[in-house]
Amino acid sequence: MEGILVQPLKAATNEWWQRELALLRDDVVELRVELKRLRAENLELRQQAGYWKNCFERLQKKVPPLEAEIERLNAENRKLRDQHFGRKSEKQSKDQQDDSLEDKPASTAKRPRGQQAGRSGPKRRDYTHLPPREEVVDLPAVECACPQCGRPRLPLGASEDSEQIEIEVKIVRRVIRRRRYRTTCTCGTQRTFTAPAPPKLIPKGRLGLSVWLEILLEKFAYHRPVARLLAGWRERGLDLAPGTVADGLQRLEPLFEPVYTALLERNAQSAYAQADETRWLVFIEQEGKVGHLWWLWVFVGQDTVVYRLDPSRSHDVPEGHYRAATDAATDAAAVLPVLMVDRYSGYKAMAQVKSGQIVLAFCWAHQRRDFIRVGKAWPELKGWALDWLQRIRELYRLNDQRLLTAQEPRTPSATQADVLLRSAVATMKSQAEQELADAKLRAPCRKVLKSLTNHWLGLTRFVDDPRIPLDNNRSERQVRGPALGRKNYYGSAALWSGRLAAMLFSIFATLRHLNLSPRRWLDIYLQACAANQGNVPIDIQPFLPWNLTPQQRQQLCDTASNTS
Repeated sequence: MEGILVQPLKAATNEWWQRELALLRDDVVELRVELKRLRAENLELRQQAGYWKNCFERLQKKVPPLEAEIERLNAENRKLRDQHFGRKSEKQSKDQQDDSLEDKPASTAKRPRGQQAGRSGPKRRDYTHLPPREEVVDLPAVECACPQCGRPRLPLGASEDSEQIEIEVKIVRRVIRRRRYRTTCTCGTQRTFTAPAPPKLIPKGRLGLSVWLEILLEKFAYHRPVARLLAGWRERGLDLAPGTVADGLQRLEPLFEPVYTALLERNAQSAYAQADETRWLVFIEQEGKVGHLWWLWVFVGQDTVVYRLDPSRSHDVPEGHYRAATDAATDAAAVLPVLMVDRYSGYKAMAQVKSGQIVLAFCWAHQRRDFIRVGKAWPELKGWALDWLQRIRELYRLNDQRLLTAQEPRTPSATQADVLLRSAVATMKSQAEQELADAKLRAPCRKVLKSLTNHWLGLTRFVDDPRIPLDNNRSERQVRGPALGRKNYYGSAALWSGRLAAMLFSIFATLRHLNLSPRRWLDIYLQACAANQGNVPIDIQPFLPWNLTPQQRQQLCDTASNTS
């Protein structure tokens, strides 16, 4: 090999040099072509590397927002699953208590179910007000004599007594025979006379007052569908056409309008009230409105409960409800009425609220649910949520303690309870402001605390005004009955039916609020309407609950509530 490489120049011929030079030239050309190709490829690869590096950097910037969005969507998914498939109440079952977000007391000792040791049991219910029907039970004939000697067994004149409660439902056909009389004198007056007809609730109607009493109570007080009621009557022999019932209800609707108007006026004048709303279906076509979704508003006053049915959920409804009362209130020294509501913006947009004629108090139960949702949606924030739930729980406890001592406001215990409550409120506000000042506070926590601080004035009105509760649970409980009716018979099929529902919901809720029997009041009122030939009584003032005398209140008292 070395001999070939160091071959002497004298051995090389001219042809050899030319041949080697040509080969070298060809190699140079190939190398230049290869170099050009490699340079182009290198340039392309550099460009691609720069492009993908830029893409990678852009994607890296997108990762944190996407991760945050994934976390938010997972939290939203957990919240929606809990809303749609979880328990509707905040109370948890036994198998869910370990993962519950409910704030529990320090003691974990389980309270036994049933009657507690050392506490008196419930009073035995008294049924002596029910009419008795005595039954005498004798020995069977085969036992009235001694089986051995045959001598008779004589009664002692005493008895062993016991009672049973029975229910008897009878549907009767009331046959009215009006006797006719003739004169025996020759005075020239009318010769025959007929006894007057008994009053009817619906003139020329065949159904008596008791039938309409049951229909009105079953549907609007107990929220039972009329079709189900008629099916039960059909099994007892009374077959009523649904059209007959619907026509009768439409004719009865004007009878309750004056009472309903008086309830509206009375309710709007309450110094303290609560409000809430729930959906209601009205299956009519209305110009400018798509669908059948209406809204049933409830306003709970000091001695009245009224419902308003409206196609809108706007602020016009509560604003219109209180317009007459606020326009009439011209005394600048009068105490401003307080309306306890949730945080729905429709109440905040009321003209009376903006002008300062009505002040809003907000519900702590709704604020508390925000912390529960955060704790359930973001498990890593559960401890933070539980701390705030404990603070709210302590707020309820201190307020209850203050209300217990409110009967003697000048006592040291009452003063101490008030001081402790105010201190807890101030500490809670300071804690919220301190956490909001932390730049590392998570977005869900920041959102809840911003809502808390934005509504702080309305949430803490109860501190200076003990008549204000911490929540509007009372008004929410008032919509449970109509919500049950909505599920049972889907709402109203006509506008008059919706008006009738709102009126009777209002009347029955007001009577129950005052511990008066809806059945007894409705019976007396319908009898008065029947006595006035099926029209509204000439004077409805004696029928209004706040105008009842003590004797009338005793007569209309709800016995079931007193004996339970």
